[in-house]
Amino acid sequence: MRKSLLLVACAASALSVPAFAQQTQDPSTEIDAAQGVLPNQADAQESRTDTNQANSQAPQVARSAPLYGDIVVTAQRQSERLQDVPIAVSAFSEEALAAQQIDNALDLQASLPNVVFSKGNFTTSSFTIRGVGDLCVGFSCDSATAIHSNDIPLLSTRLFEAEYFDLERIEVLRGPQGTLFGRNATSGVVNVITAKPDLSGFHAAGEAEYGNYNSIRLKGMVNVPLGDVFGVRLAGYYLNRDGYTFNEFDNSRIDDRDLYAIRGTVRFEPSPDTVLDIIGYYFHEDDNRSRIQKQLCNRDVTAILGCSPDRLEYETTNGNATLGAALSSRQLFALQSLAQGGVLGNLGIANLTNRPDIFAGTVNPSDLRTVNVDFTPTYFAEEYHILGKFYQRIGQFDFTLSGGFTHDEVDSSVDYTLATSDPFSAESFARANAAAQLFPNSVGAVLQNNQLCASYPGSDLVGQFGGNRFGCSTRSIDFDRSRSSSDQWSVEGKISSDFDGMFNFLLGGIYVDQKVRNGDYFVVSTGLEYGSAVLGAAGGGDGLFLAPPYFANTVGRYDLQSYGIFGEAYLEFTDRLKLTVGARYSNDQKTVRARSPILDVIGAIGTTSFDQLIGYPGYDADPSIPGNQPFRDTEVGFDDVTGRVVLDFQATPDNLLYASYSRGYKSGGVNPPVNPTLNAPVTFAPENIDAFEIGSKNTFANGVLQLNGAAFYYSYKNLQISRILNRTSFNDNTDADIYGAELEAIIRPTPEFTVNLGFSYLQTRIKGLSLTDPRDPSGGRPDVTIIKDVASAANCVLIPTGGVSGDALVSVVNGFLNAASGPANGEALFRPGTTPVPGTNARGAISSCDLLTAAVAGGAPAPLNALLGSIFGPGPLPFQLDPASSAPLLPTGVTQDLTGNELPGAPNVKFSAGAQYVIPFDNGMSLQLRGDLVYTGGYYARPQNLEIDKIEGYALANAQIQLNGDQERWFVRGFVQNLFDNNAITGQYLTDPSSGLYTNVFTVEPRRYGIAAGFKF
Repeated sequence: MRKSLLLVACAASALSVPAFAQQTQDPSTEIDAAQGVLPNQADAQESRTDTNQANSQAPQVARSAPLYGDIVVTAQRQSERLQDVPIAVSAFSEEALAAQQIDNALDLQASLPNVVFSKGNFTTSSFTIRGVGDLCVGFSCDSATAIHSNDIPLLSTRLFEAEYFDLERIEVLRGPQGTLFGRNATSGVVNVITAKPDLSGFHAAGEAEYGNYNSIRLKGMVNVPLGDVFGVRLAGYYLNRDGYTFNEFDNSRIDDRDLYAIRGTVRFEPSPDTVLDIIGYYFHEDDNRSRIQKQLCNRDVTAILGCSPDRLEYETTNGNATLGAALSSRQLFALQSLAQGGVLGNLGIANLTNRPDIFAGTVNPSDLRTVNVDFTPTYFAEEYHILGKFYQRIGQFDFTLSGGFTHDEVDSSVDYTLATSDPFSAESFARANAAAQLFPNSVGAVLQNNQLCASYPGSDLVGQFGGNRFGCSTRSIDFDRSRSSSDQWSVEGKISSDFDGMFNFLLGGIYVDQKVRNGDYFVVSTGLEYGSAVLGAAGGGDGLFLAPPYFANTVGRYDLQSYGIFGEAYLEFTDRLKLTVGARYSNDQKTVRARSPILDVIGAIGTTSFDQLIGYPGYDADPSIPGNQPFRDTEVGFDDVTGRVVLDFQATPDNLLYASYSRGYKSGGVNPPVNPTLNAPVTFAPENIDAFEIGSKNTFANGVLQLNGAAFYYSYKNLQISRILNRTSFNDNTDADIYGAELEAIIRPTPEFTVNLGFSYLQTRIKGLSLTDPRDPSGGRPDVTIIKDVASAANCVLIPTGGVSGDALVSVVNGFLNAASGPANGEALFRPGTTPVPGTNARGAISSCDLLTAAVAGGAPAPLNALLGSIFGPGPLPFQLDPASSAPLLPTGVTQDLTGNELPGAPNVKFSAGAQYVIPFDNGMSLQLRGDLVYTGGYYARPQNLEIDKIEGYALANAQIQLNGDQERWFVRGFVQNLFDNNAITGQYLTDPSSGLYTNVFTVEPRRYGIAAGFKF
């Protein structure tokens, strides 16, 4: 009841519209346009502005309505009024962040035009600006949105997962910014400027918040001057809350938060011309944050796909469509032991055609925030920075040297199927016990007390067979683990001029060195472990297993060495007309050591490392080099010249017009190792973007109205986009056209009342991309036959080119398999013929893609060849083989041209509105009311643009009421976020056929409400 009353009180403060980015600051941050701060007065003004803003904002945790004045930004690596910058940039002061309830990246994107943010599947996220986001997946992929802290690049950071605290401002630049902000800023830049020490006096501030989900959030800051030239500022925050997701399995809550961060800054400022800042930062998280909010599937009863491609439902994938089931199935064991008359076939604990799968009785709760899982997620992250920035003014020149060291580490696990399986049947355990009698050492390692056991995955790649066991259960144990550790060193120097004439310049250079270690993604499944034991023993004898007993996509080493040289020339033809010409040379060298094994090498139980087994037949990470290679080592380099040209005209002191051209570049990378017969490129190409933009920034009626607008067109070459190939993310390149427009307005009819409006429009068009669709490999064709392969759980297709149908060929091959393996217990393991595949126009079957390929190519075993010849006649059969493969292979699907489709993560429209009203009282206190609303239009999660890929448009509303004390020395606030409790989906991830083609979805945070109180002095 108390929570309900609190929610009503908070909601009562809601106005009908929300706020936008260009909030104003304290007048102490205003730069008088009449004084003419030149764009080339780079770090001199930047450092002075940092000091002034620290003075004005140092004691603030919560502020009342923004005052008149202009926020100062460094969008062009120099301090300027926001309204004087010829770039589409949104900036948020600390008071704007508090007023608009912007606590993290998900909140931030809601207030930005043409921006979408969503978490990803592998401890990643995508901050998509104007349709340009992180569609590339892999450690050697670079972020399209450059992340900077105090102008210093961060290549790997928890910034999108942490909370904002004690900031001077956040700047978001839209459009390519590679000339000044470094490598790979093709979509834009997020630059977080932290608050610096104030040398003028002692200040402190604190804030405590309590809300639903037992949320406790604490923030604090203390600022201590040490004499006239030194100052220290220490800030921190702490967040602890219950999980947003309810787990029906044990009536617990998961996806909680337990994290904190501290930041210490030391400033040495002996004079306005010399400033040194040293910043130390530490972030720590240890909780059960879940990388996946929900898993959706329209269950395919045939197990040929696992999930039907027509729609998403609250159901589970068909477990018989997964690799864990396939590699522990009677069908695969029979296929592996044809010469033994089907003896192994009786040992399979899964039956892909004649028995219910392990999820047949599982209920997937019909709510995005409710799951039923027997695995509790784990999440550990740690990050620390030591950053420095030195500024020196000498005569007419400003020199800045910045850089530092950053360490980022993350290790997380989550239930892979996001479902609790049914217990294994009595029949399955009977077959497992029979296998244990035949292979007591091998199978005995995974069968304990009538429970099946699973490994804890690590870089040893031997799991429980080497002593690293996760646990045992009567149910299937299925979870993944994603981890990485990154170290980065960077240094940047730049010099700019401050001449009195029409010409000025900026020159700089940067070097970045990044090293990633233990970049691993593992998937554990009981079925894989059991298959490892049985197949290893059958292939080499009891006491052996196949390593690794789980899926492992490992990057043992990723090294990046990058440098850039950049410069800009500024020509002020008049005090109103200026031309900017800039150029940059970027060079990136990447080294990747990777491998992706699964049940590849026979090893003895007790082996402590997969590397001890290299040299045995079965695994070679790099067939291009003689001998068996434990890793594939790839070195690749990329370089490019980019730049920008900007012409801006100050029509009046309050009206700016500009036109610009910029060229962006994002380096290429290295794809994960895949089956060499697929002829998949080892590397993918760098991106290039040519961006054209016109814009205007205006202030009318003495500041009552601020109206900014921009229109843009992008020509994109080699846009990097990922797809699943051979159970791992693989990256391709395509071209695209992008165009759109943005409008932002701030209306201040009185000092007490502010209205913010924003609108964006976006169109994207893919050019020259053709892909198969794993959701429906048939491509909608009724004559295509979809095959679920019993050896890999992948899909292949039979595309007829003559008079033989796929149904006829499958009938012969499956009949041959049944006859050769021998019916077990009176039942055939392979169904003759095909069956309709739900949600498609095609028919399909569970069979062997290798045997079907051999049948088509004329290389089948002699008895089968003779049978085929007697039915269809001599010669190869009339079915299409994969033209991209170096060896005969059936295609994985029908290739479809996606030209004209929209890019993922590119909503056509986005609208935001906000209002804030302050009621002053005679005693110096005030009451502040604020409401925010944002609507994000629908967009697609995949380039295929199917209805199932559509993410529906959604609206989010926030509201708060705040009572401020005299001179704002204290405050009490009631707030509500996501007022209408919208469970909107922000992103999707489609898994591959060997996992059953389920869809993971990522959502906004649920409704939050609470109270907060704070002080400052």
